[in-house]
Amino acid sequence: MSRRAPGERIGTGARLADGQWHRLHPATPVLKGGIALVAIVGVIIVNLRDLFINIIIGGGDSGGEEYDPLVWIYEHEFAGLVLLAILGGVLLFVGGFYVSWRMHTFRITEELVEVRSGILFRTNRRGRLDRIQGINLTRPFLARLFGAARLEITVAGQNANVQLAYLGSAAADELRREILLLASGSQSSAVETTAAGGVIGQRVTELFAPERDPNVAPPESVVNMHLGRVIGSLLLSGFTVIILGGIIALTVVTATTREPYFLFGFVPGIIGMSGYYISRFTRSLRYSIAGTPDGIRVGFGLLSTSNETLPPGRIHAVQVNQPLLWRAAGWWEIKVNRASNSSASGAGGQANTTILPVGNLTDTRRVLELVLPGLVDPAAIDLLIRGMLSKGGDDGFTNSPRRARIIRWFSWKRNGFAIVPGAVMFRRGAIWRELVVVPQARLQSLGMHQGPLLRRLHLASLTVHTVAGPVVARLGAIDAADAVAAFAAIERAAVSSADADTSHRWRSSVPSAVDGDPEHTEPSQAGRR
Repeated sequence: MSRRAPGERIGTGARLADGQWHRLHPATPVLKGGIALVAIVGVIIVNLRDLFINIIIGGGDSGGEEYDPLVWIYEHEFAGLVLLAILGGVLLFVGGFYVSWRMHTFRITEELVEVRSGILFRTNRRGRLDRIQGINLTRPFLARLFGAARLEITVAGQNANVQLAYLGSAAADELRREILLLASGSQSSAVETTAAGGVIGQRVTELFAPERDPNVAPPESVVNMHLGRVIGSLLLSGFTVIILGGIIALTVVTATTREPYFLFGFVPGIIGMSGYYISRFTRSLRYSIAGTPDGIRVGFGLLSTSNETLPPGRIHAVQVNQPLLWRAAGWWEIKVNRASNSSASGAGGQANTTILPVGNLTDTRRVLELVLPGLVDPAAIDLLIRGMLSKGGDDGFTNSPRRARIIRWFSWKRNGFAIVPGAVMFRRGAIWRELVVVPQARLQSLGMHQGPLLRRLHLASLTVHTVAGPVVARLGAIDAADAVAAFAAIERAAVSSADADTSHRWRSSVPSAVDGDPEHTEPSQAGRR
């Protein structure tokens, strides 16, 4: 393993996880602060436009009617001093970002990732590798032109993420692989990559390259996002319903008052809605999801791209839901709970907890098999699918009794639970269908509640507590005796599953790589599927 001096700048193919201090991409000052500098210069140029015109073609005296400080500076021959002050400010601005870049270093050891930054006030940020929840690799469009990428390491805890902005694109891919290898309990590899084809060829290759690293992910995604499905899901979303309601209300108000001025107030809203739809549409393009030995790889985006790796065992709860307007098309959405959230948006512009923005039944089943690797029994997968589609009754779930109709008018037949090896399933909703799956090894605690009304009806509610997120694993209005039996069964299953769980070091129990090549390592059961 090669060593380099502390603070040495990284390049393509450099070993970054060697315990030494490294600096970020040399274009980082431009990507972080250079754009703001260009904007400031643009504003100054626009304000100097009239003055330049007067100098070139002669605009005459304004007659003292208006006070223009730029004209006053020019007429009193202070322009040279002002230009020197501006140049000094620009140099100070650029110098500050350069010093900040020089002082911003990071290192990766076998136990943690550490970042030091700051000029006057120094900051030291550390993230333990065994608490990594995911690694998000984002390539904004401007950064892609410089061959750079932003790497964010999500760590369990509030505001505990570690961000490296920016790294070389190839170096960021390698660093992600090295961190995942170290976090998995495997030994880091000594793979070196070389750039070919020159700078321009490398930039073109990075610009059009797929978001999943072909060395660690299968060549094909398990889901193909069809263009028509993306457009249809946007048009049939709840946001569209709100827009249509607003248009109808605006039309009624305009027709009643006969004042067309109300329509002008809707113009900013149209612009905002157009931006929302365009953002959701472009972020849903090139969507891919695939299983790797180090977890699930999710990629998406057209201009600004992003892909994230979720190591095994980092998904604490899964929710499959179907909005009412998607029922006829048979589309579903999948969301998850994670111990930490990335600052980047997920597929479709939603929160990064949305794993599948829209998919048919086949797509949904394939994604569920990826995010729930503990459900190895085909019967458990079939029960999960029945929980999504069934209208209730004798379908393998323990459903609410008939007396629960008082508080579950439409959904009492579909309101139920099932306990399978490795997971607990809660099903609810008849109009807006939902199915929540909690891996037993990720269960934090379990609660049972019975208020006055539920006690009167001999009913109870069960709550499986996981980390905070959009998925709420709570089921109400079930038979009290069934709730007590489920409480005991889930408790026993959770304890045994937690004792047998090894997903925090998912490669440590498998044989070492062949000839030191991590790509020949056989994935563990937690990372298979």
